[in-house]
Amino acid sequence: MLLFLGSFATGQVYNGQIDISKIQRPAYHYQSEYTFDTTLDPAAWTKQEKGMQVSFASTDQSYFRSEVPKLQKTTSWSGAGWRGERLNALVLVWCTDTVEQVHFVPTDLKSSSGKLISSNSLKLNMVRYVVGNYPYGARDVTCGESPYKGLYLMPDRFEEFDRFDVPGKSVRPVWVSLDIPASTPAGEYSGKIEVKAAGYTAMLDLKITVQQPILPKPHEWKHRLDLWQNPWVVAVENNLKPWSAEHKLLLKKHLQLYADAGGSYITTYAVHSPWADNSYNIEGGMIGWLKRKNGSWKFDYSIFDEYVQLAMSVGIDKAITIYTPVPWGHRFRYLDEATGTYQTVAWAPTTPEFKSFWNIFLTDLKKHLEQKGWFNKTYIGINENALEETLAAIKVVKGHSPKWKITYAGNWHAELENLLDDYCFLYGEESSVEVVKRRAAKGFTTTYYNCCNPPVPNNFVFSPPIEGRWMGWYTSAHKYDGYLRWAYDAWPADPNRDARHELWAAGDCFLVYPGGNSCVRFEKIREGIVDYEKLRIVQELAAKSAKKEIKEFLQQLNRHMEIFLVEKEFNSEKIKADVDKGRALIAEISSKL
Repeated sequence: MLLFLGSFATGQVYNGQIDISKIQRPAYHYQSEYTFDTTLDPAAWTKQEKGMQVSFASTDQSYFRSEVPKLQKTTSWSGAGWRGERLNALVLVWCTDTVEQVHFVPTDLKSSSGKLISSNSLKLNMVRYVVGNYPYGARDVTCGESPYKGLYLMPDRFEEFDRFDVPGKSVRPVWVSLDIPASTPAGEYSGKIEVKAAGYTAMLDLKITVQQPILPKPHEWKHRLDLWQNPWVVAVENNLKPWSAEHKLLLKKHLQLYADAGGSYITTYAVHSPWADNSYNIEGGMIGWLKRKNGSWKFDYSIFDEYVQLAMSVGIDKAITIYTPVPWGHRFRYLDEATGTYQTVAWAPTTPEFKSFWNIFLTDLKKHLEQKGWFNKTYIGINENALEETLAAIKVVKGHSPKWKITYAGNWHAELENLLDDYCFLYGEESSVEVVKRRAAKGFTTTYYNCCNPPVPNNFVFSPPIEGRWMGWYTSAHKYDGYLRWAYDAWPADPNRDARHELWAAGDCFLVYPGGNSCVRFEKIREGIVDYEKLRIVQELAAKSAKKEIKEFLQQLNRHMEIFLVEKEFNSEKIKADVDKGRALIAEISSKL
């Protein structure tokens, strides 16, 4: 049986957040089956050939479990990539009657000169369907309860497989990833994937052009990826004791996926539950606050240190963000030695109590960070707060020491431009490109984010996948340093099957599944980040080239980049065409470097 989320009341929206105090949490109950909204055309299945059908399909759109795929069947796929790059393809398997024991057998890819790309470089994942609360491509998403009462199956979660069955009148997508080894000689490579089932077989052809340039390893990427993590949810989801050896072993796998996408920021919490208990598993404090009987303070950094060291061990080591001097409701929790109980106080950034405590805490924290060698990469994080409170908090932090770095996520305010070392704008509430350039000249970094808004472009389970890749091009066009999303893993009640959250659109609160498993959305974001890196490298190399034809292609590419700043309608076919044209220009320049 599957978990069903009941009805719930909406809260008040403030700066893209929900006022949790206005929400009555739902009662959960189980039902034997879901009733799904579907655009299924039963007649379409009667027109299909009998037996197993197999075809390549686009990774830029979604294909649904009960619908006959709308595509021109093809058993050939070709792609071009740099050495060290990952290429992705999608294979669909569907049938009118049940087909059993479907499995894939890939071969090595060979060049005409006998060079090989081992089949071990190919990774196959079945794409599992999860429950969503909006129809595909919805443009009326809100930061609250979905107006749609139906449920929608959306392809997203990756799952490794040996073989699987395909029930009659259904579709199974399989995601194919090829990681081109950096040592691979440039050239043309061909290989096959045999798709076998009980009584059926199909042969798929792969043709890969490996270009001469080398894509740096993710740790060397310049793009700054900031996906907020919640390590407690990994423990709870797997019934593990937090910070046990088993928990940390799983966390390492969980974080490796983030690192392999160029993850830059380690998310840490000085405050217990800074975001108003709005997740199924709240973010616990990583720094223990103890108020002694004599009124002095003691701070325990053991969990903080463990997590930072664990993240750094997999290559996430460019930045540490500590949240936050401005938690929701201004609430701070500490352990009172006199009573042995936790106490919660409310200290607004404008109060004397806030300034007094944070000066004590920052003094101790700065000393600890300097001892660990982490101070210069640490940011004090502030998120989506009223301007007055944000300015007050910044004044206290910078007043303690001008060497503190501060990162802020929220709307653009001119008053904050020169106060923030890292400024992350909400998409649609941003500065101009000139402001971003001006900040870069001062040594500041600037990024952007989306959350439950805007409806498009976004990374919901019902968002057309091309939107995730498009955002990498927008990052480059706007001269941003990177991209942020508020939740890497703030899972709802049953994430492997049900992506809905009681407060937000399905998929808004996570980009990775339990077990450190990737998904369509995460891989499309990663593709966009790779495009960002290739754009950066190509523009740098082409600018230095004396070849006229390279200069001409670079001019075309730079003109094309302007499109990504004026895109407003987000027609999936249009933005795919824009991305594809940009990729073709990169490939053309790459072939001549």
